[in-house]
Amino acid sequence: MSFSLNEMEATAKRATRGAGYSWGQAEEASKAARWLCAQGMDGAGALARLLTLGLASDLAAHRPRQVDGPWQGDGDLCPLSAGPLLSDCAHLLKTGPVELQAVVSPALLLPFAANAARVLKSCISIEIDGVRAVTDGDHLAAPDILPITARRVTVSQGVAPDVPRNRHTRAQPTLDDWAVLNRFAHRTYAPATEESRLLGAGAGLSDND
Repeated sequence: MSFSLNEMEATAKRATRGAGYSWGQAEEASKAARWLCAQGMDGAGALARLLTLGLASDLAAHRPRQVDGPWQGDGDLCPLSAGPLLSDCAHLLKTGPVELQAVVSPALLLPFAANAARVLKSCISIEIDGVRAVTDGDHLAAPDILPITARRVTVSQGVAPDVPRNRHTRAQPTLDDWAVLNRFAHRTYAPATEESRLLGAGAGLSDND
């Protein structure tokens, strides 16, 4: 399947909201998914896997309890909570690495690490259970497949990406992942009323024959 990045972003935003996240987090998620897709990564799959976990029902348990020392929550960390915090706390990387423990769908941290790179005007290295990615904010060097979950993610200042990934202008989600996103997105649509059904039917109850 192939969709424009705008279509990917719009669907991701509605899907995240439909999964129970705030509109603000939905905005963050949609931009993150789009950024990954633009880097040729599976942004749709990363987001679809996250939304199916249902973390939005108790987000307080899935955000970092503190930023001094390893970041961890009462449950697995949600990248839509930990990622924006990483971007906001980019200054912490000036004094050393930031470690996050037990992160689900960690690929979604990469766009927020890219934000941190732009803030610091420095390259950022993200190591996900030993698998390394590097971004300068615009470009990304990373393998095609990253761990689905991570026991430990280490974020630090690094060197420029050796071989950046080719940029993409379209998203290429799988049929299953796209269906998941649309299923969640459908929850944001207002249920049809009798009036809207009549308006959508064109002639309504009139008989022009």
